[in-house]
Amino acid sequence: MSLGHTDVPAPTSLAAPTGTYLPGCPVRDVLERVGDKWSVLLVVELMPGPRRFSELRRAVEGISARMLTRTLRLLERDGLVERTVFDTVPPSVEYRITPLGADLARPLEALTQWAVANRAAVEASRAAFDARAAAEVPRAVVAAPRSATPVPRVAIGVPRDAVGIRRIARAL
Repeated sequence: MSLGHTDVPAPTSLAAPTGTYLPGCPVRDVLERVGDKWSVLLVVELMPGPRRFSELRRAVEGISARMLTRTLRLLERDGLVERTVFDTVPPSVEYRITPLGADLARPLEALTQWAVANRAAVEASRAAFDARAAAEVPRAVVAAPRSATPVPRVAIGVPRDAVGIRRIARAL
């Protein structure tokens, strides 16, 4: 028996139905936090144990102090990282992963392992794509030559062909 156009079969995969990831969706909300490269790197970096700000900055190459501060604050706000300030001179701050962050770190570690294992294949695919794109003939955009004499613009009855434009040009 075939399905009618209004019959919807049961989902056969874990793929989300269309429109699920609209603003306000919990999956989208979490992905916005953990989907950026700094959050992922910091959560994985904090897994072995607590780290000080300067240790994190040295460990995560390329991150600025401002971006590190911003990302750590957002991770703290989401409950993934805990910040402890020690009453010393000068004050020292330590960051550690929370149980919620540790729960998130497991799939992130799997993603990290996948990235390391498949790096060569991804780079080969990029090189092949770039070679194909470079071999394609670029399509040039040809602009119409500008006339030395401006063509008057009339709201109604503007000629769209070359003969009409020449007629207006002669009238000037």
